[in-house]
Amino acid sequence: MRTELELIRPDANSSFRLLHNPRLNHLFYWHFHPAYELVYIDGASGTRHVGDHTSRYEESDLVLIGSNIPHLNFDYGVQTDYEKVVLQMQPSFTQHIFSAVPELKGISQLFEKAQYGIAFTGVTKQEVGERLKQFHLLNPFQQFLEAIALFQLLAESSDTVLLHDAPYVNQYNEKEQERLRGIYAFIDQHYQRKIGVEEVAARCNLSKAAFCRYFKKTTANTFVGFLNQYRISQAKRLLLSGKNVSETCYACGFERLSYFNRTFKKITKENPLAFKQRHLQKSFKKKQ
Repeated sequence: MRTELELIRPDANSSFRLLHNPRLNHLFYWHFHPAYELVYIDGASGTRHVGDHTSRYEESDLVLIGSNIPHLNFDYGVQTDYEKVVLQMQPSFTQHIFSAVPELKGISQLFEKAQYGIAFTGVTKQEVGERLKQFHLLNPFQQFLEAIALFQLLAESSDTVLLHDAPYVNQYNEKEQERLRGIYAFIDQHYQRKIGVEEVAARCNLSKAAFCRYFKKTTANTFVGFLNQYRISQAKRLLLSGKNVSETCYACGFERLSYFNRTFKKITKENPLAFKQRHLQKSFKKKQ
């Protein structure tokens, strides 16, 4: 099973990264990241796959996932109309804020326990879930205060289920994670231009052949395959923000429109224009 290291950056003027109704139900995204993640999904039943834990959730789910614990996107394979909110926090934030303030000791302990993976049930799930669905309507300062209040509520809750018997330890050591972060950060910064395998291999002090073997062994994907997947993920964002297909193609580092169209369809199972029209129609129907 391929495990991908995801890059997480806080939103502008915020300590958090908020994803409101991200749609990944078509994608099997088994990934990990240093950030802590609070996930709420409503109106769906599916698979809760966190670390070594696998189980079903019914109708809704609320889970706090610790740093570097691999997990599957909770909406994978969901066909019903659902709402999903993902709130992500860097470890530096939890360490500098929660552990340094005596009044937040309970929240600090909550995030230590998050390394087990925590599922919340009952009244806690319902109350926190409803408040998370309104989180995107708040300004950054209000979001900060609301996040503290929600974490305190979770810290005091007894509606909890630990997903592992011991804190989960990621198979990738710190050195491996640091190298992968460096590669992914380079792609994130330069995907809009041509990137040669030789260039990235040199940054890792490896020959081209050694780098290709390393990358395939570590990610179960070729470098070019991963780069194309990343570019297509950015292409989706640009298409939905109003860019046309041609603009999106060149903005994401593709040099030929025909190759962009083939790659987009290979990864998403539909061409760029169909993808854009489908999502615009769905958005229009929701507004009616």
